[in-house]
Amino acid sequence: MARFLMISGTASHVGKSVLTAALCRLLVNSGFKVAPFKSQNMSLNSWVTEDGDEIGIAQAVQAWAAKIEPSADMNPILLKPKGDSISQVILHGKPLGDRGVGEYYDSVNVIFKHVCDSLAQLSRSYEIVIIEGAGSPAEINLYDRDIANMRVAQSVDAPVILIGDIERGGVFASLYGTVQLLPVEDRRRIKGFIINKFRGDEKLLESGVTQLEKLTGIPVLGIIPYVNVRLPSEDSVSLGDVLPSSNSVLDIAVIKLPHISNFTDFEPLQAFAQIRYVSLDGDLGSPDAVIIPGTKNTIDDLAAIRRSGIDKQIIASAGTIPIIGICGGFQMLGETIVDEGFEGLKNERKVVEGLQLLHAHTVFNSCSKATKQVEKHVTGHGPLLDSLRGKTVRGYEIHMGATIANVTIFDDDGTQDDTGLVLGTYLHGLFHNENFRSVLLEYLNSRHSQRGKGMRHNTPLLTDPKCTLHSEYDRDPFDELAHVVRQYVDVEALYSIIGL
Repeated sequence: MARFLMISGTASHVGKSVLTAALCRLLVNSGFKVAPFKSQNMSLNSWVTEDGDEIGIAQAVQAWAAKIEPSADMNPILLKPKGDSISQVILHGKPLGDRGVGEYYDSVNVIFKHVCDSLAQLSRSYEIVIIEGAGSPAEINLYDRDIANMRVAQSVDAPVILIGDIERGGVFASLYGTVQLLPVEDRRRIKGFIINKFRGDEKLLESGVTQLEKLTGIPVLGIIPYVNVRLPSEDSVSLGDVLPSSNSVLDIAVIKLPHISNFTDFEPLQAFAQIRYVSLDGDLGSPDAVIIPGTKNTIDDLAAIRRSGIDKQIIASAGTIPIIGICGGFQMLGETIVDEGFEGLKNERKVVEGLQLLHAHTVFNSCSKATKQVEKHVTGHGPLLDSLRGKTVRGYEIHMGATIANVTIFDDDGTQDDTGLVLGTYLHGLFHNENFRSVLLEYLNSRHSQRGKGMRHNTPLLTDPKCTLHSEYDRDPFDELAHVVRQYVDVEALYSIIGL
């Protein structure tokens, strides 16, 4: 049987996912077979495994940190919010259906059996399983229905490390308060604290650390400084943390849809352009390119775009700059969308008009979902695809609905307009392909230069996207994370807690 360690947090977005990934790499580099696990994840950012199962992107990232392939057992329950307290429930990588909050909580005891099955499967295959909690374990209003935190630790007798984010303020109160709100038997599971995202002189924390340890009897195992290591973001909370590029004048506008999903698609572009997430009440401005991302609710988000008026700004830009729709964004760019009661929140038949920028028609006539990794040949044409014809691009599909178009651009997928500047595709991960990304950036840089180099900023344009990408994005971030943890955390104490 495997050994277990749970990484819990005082709140969401305090660093649990990143620390779990760091520990996975640290342990695998030490010679152990290690796997990540999160029983229940709520996120619209997901990944498709080689088996065609859908899991949270965070567990896929953690699996890569552990140098293994992601599997559905690493995230047996994925909740994809649709609005109005309804989520699509993904169980062991497959859609179970839409559930309201009350209906879902009524079934948690049954669902928890699947959690235990996945943990048992991982424990037979790996020496160590690093369990990531969800939110806070001290949500006392939900404690008896919480199947993502202490109930999981109890099921495998796992020790717990509690992490707090000092950047948000009140880190000592949040760590102490979390411990005090837990039942006594759960408090005993907490074997150490880690303070995350610290900026400044650690001496300023010494008195607080001493008092916290005295009050709780739990040691502070480390104080991790704020570090900028690029990893795919887990959920839309992270959009506020997007760091601007310091050496590019390119402005790429990503429409921030109400139900935006898989926005990790665009993170490879952050090293080369200002990625500007435009809210529906914002101004599109004069970007060099527009991207309409994926969404959990295509029809509802299309209606929101129309109400905001930003649809008119997008349409006015067509033919002058690249407009790229990914998944739900692709569906929106077409002529019509027909929902036979499977996609929208109200489960009623709708026929809506798309943005009319692509000759494509989408139909939702089933609750089934396409989830698969794909490799496609470039078959399109025009300024963005001519030089890539016959080359391959890789990615993954996660979508409901089917789209029909007379002209396709990636084998049987996607389509384009007559100018070749408006593209739509179901291919998530398109911008992770260096060949497509480089062509797009070269085109944008060329157009920008023709319009007047430096007309918006005085900073130079990127001249070698491939070289910059290798040095800024494609370096292995997991070894960097492992190095940070080894430098600032008492790793010997951590290994002792695991039982190594």
